[in-house]
Amino acid sequence: MSSTVAADLTPPPSGTVGRKPRGGNPLVRYIVVRFLLIFPTIFILVSIVFVVMRVIGDPITAAMGGRLTPDQLAQRIHAAGYDRPIIVQYVEYIGQVFTGNFGTSITDGRPIITIIGTYGGATLELAIYALIVALVVGIPLGMVAAYFRDRWPDAILRILAILWYATPVFFVGLLLKLVFSVWLDILPVAGRASTRTELDLDALPHPTGIYLIDAFQLGDPNAIGDVLAHAVLPGLALGFLTAGIFLRLTRTNVIGTLSMDYVDAARSRGVSEYRLVRKHAFKPALIPVITVIGLQIALLLGGAVLTETTFEWKGLGFELAQYLGSRDFVAVQGIVALLAVIVAVTNFIVDIIAALIDPRVRY
Repeated sequence: MSSTVAADLTPPPSGTVGRKPRGGNPLVRYIVVRFLLIFPTIFILVSIVFVVMRVIGDPITAAMGGRLTPDQLAQRIHAAGYDRPIIVQYVEYIGQVFTGNFGTSITDGRPIITIIGTYGGATLELAIYALIVALVVGIPLGMVAAYFRDRWPDAILRILAILWYATPVFFVGLLLKLVFSVWLDILPVAGRASTRTELDLDALPHPTGIYLIDAFQLGDPNAIGDVLAHAVLPGLALGFLTAGIFLRLTRTNVIGTLSMDYVDAARSRGVSEYRLVRKHAFKPALIPVITVIGLQIALLLGGAVLTETTFEWKGLGFELAQYLGSRDFVAVQGIVALLAVIVAVTNFIVDIIAALIDPRVRY
């Protein structure tokens, strides 16, 4: 036994004190791996968009067919390079994307980057409103459903979550407009701001395109209230789409946490069920929700097309619908590809936040 004790008390070899475990910092390794995964993700998404758009047909013919003579059409196709082999077009397009060039619209000649800069703020603003609605509505109701597990409030909330997710967002938008704009006449029916309070962005030194921030920059309380009033119905219509997902996810994770041993120990000490849900199950249930937020950004951007069209919210979704109507597939391809890049980067950011909150994610 003395030899064992002596061995235990023997100091470690020189140079090993304070040395980090082999493999380096897990968080740094996790961030590097997730960052490197952005590039193949973008490559795959952009490739899929390119193939789908080319399967539809030649973009010039689709957009300008019937408005140009055959000779003019052939000249435009040759000038744009769409008469070259498809593999050559693909390689050139991938190279342009990774240098930040997403093409130029056929119908109005605007670069896609310019379109994103002009209308991207509106779509970002709508997505933020919708995400706030989804979190504020979905998480508390998910906790209520878990508290009343397998009772009638739980059943009603689960059915509600399914309806929110399954109902088309444009139909929800039309119902909201009918109730709050037509019948009750308390909220604006469309647009981002009233004509009388349309923001003078030229008066701002650094306009963002996000009307709420720009209204605060102008310092006009009436403009701020008007912008918020116009945001209520679109935010609700798009937010309900993901609120149902957060509701069911929160409910599932809270119920799972309530079955853990440390919760049973607290319950045996007489801790109330309400306190168990609020104190012990709330934070663990948030970690999966935060992880899923990145995936829901893609759903919000997809839903923004119908929401912006329904409420005439002049953002990327509205513009995308206009380009689809005019069969400008170059603009459609560029906007969708750039949205795919935004989704990939957003998922990377959300992964990092989840790793910072929950160390288990890093391993």
